[in-house]
Amino acid sequence: MEDSEPRKRFRDPSELSFESSFLRRCILAAYWVVVLLAMPGWWQTTSIERLSLPTSQVLAQAKREISFPLNIYLSSNADDTDLNALSSKLEQLLQTRLSGPVSVRASKDVPVSPDSGSYSVKLTGEPGDELSEDGILLHHWDTSDSTATKALADKLTALLSPYADTHEREHVVSKYASRYRIAFTLLNEDAASGKSALSWEIRKALSLHIRPLLKRLESLHNFTIESQVQYHAPLAFSPSVVSANGSEVYGLTPEDLTVFVNSAEWTLSSGVTNDPVLHLLLFVPSPSRRPLHILDSAGVLTTSHSFILPQWGGVTIYNPPADMQDHFDLTARQLNKIVPIFRNQLSSLLGVPRLPKGIKAPSPGCSVSSWQIDALLRRRTVENVREAQQTLESIVKLVEQIENMPVGKDVKQDVEGALRALDQAFDAATLSPKLAFDHSNDALTLASRAFFNPGMLALLYFPPEHRLAVYTPLFASATVPLVVAVLREFMAWKKQRKAAAAAALQAPRAS
Repeated sequence: MEDSEPRKRFRDPSELSFESSFLRRCILAAYWVVVLLAMPGWWQTTSIERLSLPTSQVLAQAKREISFPLNIYLSSNADDTDLNALSSKLEQLLQTRLSGPVSVRASKDVPVSPDSGSYSVKLTGEPGDELSEDGILLHHWDTSDSTATKALADKLTALLSPYADTHEREHVVSKYASRYRIAFTLLNEDAASGKSALSWEIRKALSLHIRPLLKRLESLHNFTIESQVQYHAPLAFSPSVVSANGSEVYGLTPEDLTVFVNSAEWTLSSGVTNDPVLHLLLFVPSPSRRPLHILDSAGVLTTSHSFILPQWGGVTIYNPPADMQDHFDLTARQLNKIVPIFRNQLSSLLGVPRLPKGIKAPSPGCSVSSWQIDALLRRRTVENVREAQQTLESIVKLVEQIENMPVGKDVKQDVEGALRALDQAFDAATLSPKLAFDHSNDALTLASRAFFNPGMLALLYFPPEHRLAVYTPLFASATVPLVVAVLREFMAWKKQRKAAAAAALQAPRAS
């Protein structure tokens, strides 16, 4: 009995076109072709660019020390002075004094000549020593004094190398920055208790005492000035009570000075900036803690009412007169006694050297002469050169130690630019301290930019093991099926070859 419906005819799956071995292997090969073609692009995008740095030049540059030639032009209005003999003797004395280690190295050879020189000294019969407006040292010369030459050599040494004997004040000077923000703040400990300063005419006092100093230093820094008044600035400690002249006063010990600034409750900077800020504070104690004085290490009252916090700023304590009204305004006349203290503190923080004892300033309004400016330029140039050399040396050492640290074109260009700027600074040192300073500043800027380049820091803490940990889960899920498929097709191909070989052997026997 036959079925009413025709039986369906089933075909072998291998006979289907999309199930053919050839097509399946072509599809599998296409996947592998895509993978192999994508490998160079993936390798390029994930590889670390490491350009070669001029290591030998950096290491050679790190051993160099910059020096500044100092030439003195000696003249006199006295006819009985042998300038040639005096120049020779003075030159020998200066070489002896400047041959020792100093914080800012100058040339050991200091030629003194009656013909020409970069620094002028004029011997006069007028009493006292004075610096003129054009930078000439007017020195009182007494031909009958046997120690006159030695005294002149001592003063010239103090002018040319003012940082040699001031190591104890080195920590006070702020680190060099091309831009500074100077914040003047009037702090009332407690204005609610009365007898407090509500305002101050700081603008007039700054124009008279501070701006001339900043104008003299504009070749080194750009300054931004801000001021503010705070009416509640409590101390974080209680001052000591001491007896003085039969009455009790309040005193600040040296330990109190280190924690005087209450950073937790005082808002001393009115704006957000990346520029270093130098703070100059005028502190008015509350009536219950007046008068407030500064004590020495033995607990004895000192005559000073101001102190400096190294590399941060300065503080001046103002005790109003006892008959002062409840609330008052500080006038420009009153500030004329306070702001000069700010000026001296600011000069110390910026590294301006002091004039040697016995030498008067060119003008009473601003005690910064061209000799001081040149000494400061030499100091800052040496600091910038040393820091740039150390920064470049640190870069090449880090690149050698960390194999996966990237070094891009911008880093290489900054390093090479810093080396060129250093060479220019060394060459310019023989011509002008200002020119040498400008090149040293450029070298430090480029070296710092290379050291803190974001491209270098991105993979600084990303070793190759981390790369494997990131890419293994991504590629394993894609490559394992492809590898298994290749193995399976390879086994099927071998099986087909064996079957074909067996069929070829059986065909002759059957015939």
